Amino acid sequence: MFEPTYHISPFLLERIKEITLLVHTLNQRLISELVLVQMQAEARAFSTYSSTSIEGNPLPLTQVKQLLKSQPKQLRDSEREVVNYNQVLTWMNTEPDKALTLDLLLTIHAGVVDGLLPAHQTGRLRQEPVIVHEPRSGEVVYLPPDHGDVPELMADLLYFVQENQGVLDPILLAGLLHKQLVVIHPFVDGNGRTTRLATKLLLAGLGLNTFNLFSFENYYNQNVTRYFQNVGLFGNYYDMVGNLDFTPWLEYFAEGILDELLRVQKQIEANLATPDTTLKPYHEAILNHIDEHGFITDKDYAKITERAKATRALDFKFLLELGLIERKGRGRGIYYQRVAGS
Repeated sequence: MFEPTYHISPFLLERIKEITLLVHTLNQRLISELVLVQMQAEARAFSTYSSTSIEGNPLPLTQVKQLLKSQPKQLRDSEREVVNYNQVLTWMNTEPDKALTLDLLLTIHAGVVDGLLPAHQTGRLRQEPVIVHEPRSGEVVYLPPDHGDVPELMADLLYFVQENQGVLDPILLAGLLHKQLVVIHPFVDGNGRTTRLATKLLLAGLGLNTFNLFSFENYYNQNVTRYFQNVGLFGNYYDMVGNLDFTPWLEYFAEGILDELLRVQKQIEANLATPDTTLKPYHEAILNHIDEHGFITDKDYAKITERAKATRALDFKFLLELGLIERKGRGRGIYYQRVAGS
């Protein structure tokens, strides 16, 4: 059985209290739908960039944003890592209350490494030994448990999560899952990205209304060395497993959650200080038509509104600039579709 050793230190308790109060404060903030959509798109890009960067992906944030916007057909491995992570994150954001099961974890992994690993290693627990290297230096730092022990270790961890959901504070439960997944290292590759996405599912238990603005990966990416020092083990699993204390990691983990919530608070307050940017009924009409038919043309729009042609062009421009729609085709064949994830 998975019976983690940890204690609620004064530091950890104080962070949990601060997080609880801050979540309550943020839930009182009323954000217009338009601003919320913009902030969600930004948060997804930020999470995707940060989580892949932690693992050594070289693409800068500006290039990640452009890649997610353009969605090219041909992808290098570094680009595929980014696109894969964003697609899984977008899917998870639509249903953040999914129960964390082994099947779901394998689905997340399959999405993360799609096109990057052979089929027999995609969405499957590892069937071979692995060695963990420090992503940036390449130095060998950790020898995980034997692959034959992985299924039982995973079953014990997921049973612990299921039994303690709604019992343990979400910070503690998500933190324990995060580190233990890193300790087990259940996959040949993609462990870090899969772990951070699974952790996000459990953090939904915080009850934050604006949860899709939350990008805790950003905190780790600010100091990757510190992240690996806290989350990882150094040496042989079997030499350390009996003396593993999760407390230092949980303190660091809670500190990161609080830091990210404070960032979200600043972002929300900055947007609340701007003029009202709520979508108007005619903007909603465009988006509703696209949702129903898959696309809209100016001719379609003219049939559902009495707005002049020049004004209709401004309406499309407004939604284009917000990143809610994208223009396709040329000349008389121009039409508009939703941007993926908007």
